[in-house]
Amino acid sequence: MYNVKDLYLKHQDILALKIIAGEKGLFRKIKKPEVHRPGLSLTGYLKSYKPSRILIFGRGELQYLKELKKSERQQRLETILTKSTPAVILARRYMPPVEIKKICESQNIPLFCSSMPTMQLISKMLHLLNDDFSPTVSMHGTLIEVFGVGVLIQGESSVGKSEAALGLLEKGHRLISDDVVKFRKKEDNTLIGKGPDLTRHLMEIRGIGIINVAHLYGAVSVRTDKVLDIVIKLENWDNNHFYDRVGLNENYTDILDVKVPFHILPVKTGRDVVLLIETITLNHRLKTSGYNSAKEFNKKLLEVISSKKKGFCEINKTS
Repeated sequence: MYNVKDLYLKHQDILALKIIAGEKGLFRKIKKPEVHRPGLSLTGYLKSYKPSRILIFGRGELQYLKELKKSERQQRLETILTKSTPAVILARRYMPPVEIKKICESQNIPLFCSSMPTMQLISKMLHLLNDDFSPTVSMHGTLIEVFGVGVLIQGESSVGKSEAALGLLEKGHRLISDDVVKFRKKEDNTLIGKGPDLTRHLMEIRGIGIINVAHLYGAVSVRTDKVLDIVIKLENWDNNHFYDRVGLNENYTDILDVKVPFHILPVKTGRDVVLLIETITLNHRLKTSGYNSAKEFNKKLLEVISSKKKGFCEINKTS
């Protein structure tokens, strides 16, 4: 379960956070990727107030609190700062009123200050929280950017995934991750793939060992993450298996409830796997731009058949 400590350790530099009080409450759970400015709740209107969200205090809230009597300020703050409050953050490094600090210490509510402006802090926090709360899955395979397209190469062990990826790198394409890829589902239903920090930019080639792609091919040969566009599964050629020779059927695989175009690529001696992967990728780009070679061919074929049938019928009528 995601907690305040996870947020603090992971994003303290990005959010410019510094803890002021309530350090014992760092293990408080953050149940939703939401933040909230107290606003009207400081006046006593609590109908729209949700205590389970992180509270952000800006200049307006702090100025309003200063104008209240001490007893009234204490009462209003006690109403909104409860056991359900994950954390409190003060923007622009404003000094907290004494009452906020005391309540946070007594209730073990983590109290932070940030140097960021209020709206920028809220925007950044929403982005980071949504990212942290996004569904994720780890998959076996090699993720490569080919002609700007995110391609996940899968297959059984020793089928040649890493070798195919190495061939693609030789041609100027870029590695995201080898062996294990972690995908995160974004709000727009796209899948962002990246590799573990430990194996970033590394590849395992049987007979050679571990190689560092960034050192061998330069920084332009790698990137941190990439949107997944297609999945290509390599498998050993099976003479008893029927392989699609036209490409009319569109196949998909489901990853985190997102449908991703899926291709099976049979491998055997003499087939240039690297060239075939490039061809699949270029064909995918054509399809996304509105041109489908297989459907275009099928359309022309049907037109030829139709014209021949028409000519045959006319011959029969004249005879």
